[in-house]
Amino acid sequence: MSRRPTRRFADAGSIPFVGSLHPKSRPSPLLSLGLVVGALLIIGYVYHSSGGRSAADAFSRLEGGTSCTAELHRALPVLKKAYGDNMRKVLHVGPDTCSVVSNLLKEEDTEAWGIEPYDLDETDSNCKALVHKGIVRVADIKFPLPYRSKSFSLVIVSDAVDYLSPRYLNRTLPELARVAADGLVILSGYPGQQKVKGAELSKFGRPAKLRSSSWWIRFFIQTSLEENEPATKKFEQAAAKRSYKPACQVFHLKPLL
Repeated sequence: MSRRPTRRFADAGSIPFVGSLHPKSRPSPLLSLGLVVGALLIIGYVYHSSGGRSAADAFSRLEGGTSCTAELHRALPVLKKAYGDNMRKVLHVGPDTCSVVSNLLKEEDTEAWGIEPYDLDETDSNCKALVHKGIVRVADIKFPLPYRSKSFSLVIVSDAVDYLSPRYLNRTLPELARVAADGLVILSGYPGQQKVKGAELSKFGRPAKLRSSSWWIRFFIQTSLEENEPATKKFEQAAAKRSYKPACQVFHLKPLL
């Protein structure tokens, strides 16, 4: 995948209304303070309702964007119920994998690794530690993964496949299924959804290609990937009990034989 474009700060000419306000028409200090406090309260509410996840998740919800990696945090309890012991050794592939891996490692008897398909320019100390230990890697998933076949009980992919063309999907999905022993789970956006704008510009370098479930099913058949029907049923049952409705498409596939 392409490397992240260099970030540039917008100059004054690119910011709407800058320089166009008359100096005498300054807003009231009380009004400005009220707007700032109101914005902070809204962000705080969204952050709280997101379960205390990252501020980026909160902003994405404010913008109406959809991050399947953020959705994965909500789906993990349902996946654990559906897959049980098959989540003992998990590989996550997708942006912000450090947060997913950290979440998984909190679970007893669970080992987790992550692949970040894009550059890690801004990382916290926890993510740096995961990279230093080799738990999280930065790797281009268009090429063979640095793991032996069936290295992981379960492979979970979020967001990453939405930015791959069919040319690369033909290689990447079978490769992901190759390193899975018990199953492959893919989270993909629904057609018509708005992906997180900031993430697209800074991470992916291109807009997401959101495909329908019928497109994915045809593609899975063409690449000899089979649906994991028992896992699909267990996931749907667990989701119903929790009144959980995924904001992303969730596909459950069998590993390669």
